[in-house]
Amino acid sequence: MSVSPVKRQKMESVLDQLKHHTTVVADTGDFNAIEEYKPLDATTNPSLILAAAQMPAYQELVDDAVAYGKKLGGSEEEQIKNACDKLFVLFGAEILKRIPGRVSTEVDARLSFDKEGMIQRARRLIDLYKEAGIGKDRILIKLSSTWEGIQAGKVLEAEYGIHCNMTLLFSFAQAVACAEAGVTLISPFVGRILDWYVANGDKKTYEPSEDPGVKSVTKIYNYYKKFGYKTIVMGASFRNTGEIKALTGCDYLTISPKLLAELSKEYVKLTPTLSVKEAQACELEKIHLDEKAFRWHHNEDQMAVEKLSDGIRKFAADAIKLERMLKVDVIS
Repeated sequence: MSVSPVKRQKMESVLDQLKHHTTVVADTGDFNAIEEYKPLDATTNPSLILAAAQMPAYQELVDDAVAYGKKLGGSEEEQIKNACDKLFVLFGAEILKRIPGRVSTEVDARLSFDKEGMIQRARRLIDLYKEAGIGKDRILIKLSSTWEGIQAGKVLEAEYGIHCNMTLLFSFAQAVACAEAGVTLISPFVGRILDWYVANGDKKTYEPSEDPGVKSVTKIYNYYKKFGYKTIVMGASFRNTGEIKALTGCDYLTISPKLLAELSKEYVKLTPTLSVKEAQACELEKIHLDEKAFRWHHNEDQMAVEKLSDGIRKFAADAIKLERMLKVDVIS
């Protein structure tokens, strides 16, 4: 439905309306996009940092990270690892100059099954932020939502006061375990769930309300609100604006610059679809998951098993590409 120019002047864009009901987060490492759409928070991951690091505008950050790695010395491998951590923090620090809230910085996906390794790397990233004059209250450490990752998040939150964002979350079992671990925030992946159902089923298109990713996040949101969990639900990995609009009212939504642009140019009335009141009235039973129950329930969800492993492999592959890019500068 088209909106007349006169009415459009009086009406807020869908993006502006969305901000009244949901905290909008920018899913990007591009500073320009962050400044344009003015989100509260921003998220990064190895893939986003790799893409941004290849832009000429950010070469200075890459150079600074390499110089830091060289300064610390050690083996070539250690220099590259230190340069990578520093680069993630340099991007995060620059992003924080442009937003009032928090930035999410991801622990290496290759540590996804190493609880202690994730804890150590998370603490290292927080130390690097501290060196840059940034407190841990402005950082969310992203961890893979494996059993080991969730338990690492539990320790980081309870023992070190480090806020965690559990990523690569596809199953209800992952969401329940994260809530029980008391992590700050989860990032259920809407679009990647849709991708799996399109690739593996007969149905190739879905109405937003019937989108498997939307339904997954809706169930998680309702469960959290019904049983009073404080963990924030942040829908992520969107394929279209329909998915975003169908989750209006969700705590947070992290959105790519492309979809932020589409929402900013759309002028229709936006109605919240998720609410605490409706969630508390829904019929869901509370469950508890120890490690054995978690592994069984997660394993029963074929989509989640495949997408979690696929996501870890892809983030790990991009981390390796980033290391190779930095290696050229380290050995030069």
